[in-house]
Amino acid sequence: MRPENQIGKIEVNPEILVGKPVIAGTRIPVYLILNLLAHGYNFERIIQAYPILEKADVKAAVEYAEKRLSREEIKPLVLKTTK
Repeated sequence: MRPENQIGKIEVNPEILVGKPVIAGTRIPVYLILNLLAHGYNFERIIQAYPILEKADVKAAVEYAEKRLSREEIKPLVLKTTK
């Protein structure tokens, strides 16, 4: 069981997964949560797969990604074709 002050928090620490954002108090990266959601998992299914997580943790991962992406300039992908 994790301390209450870690629930629903994202942590970035260079000593944990080379500084990738993770759910606080775990080694579960934010990108894993997003990948599971992209593949059709809902919050409940993610929590079943990772019982250490709570709904607030999954929500925090989504909110973290949204805030990070809203500040970044997204450049279009340009594909070169050969003839």
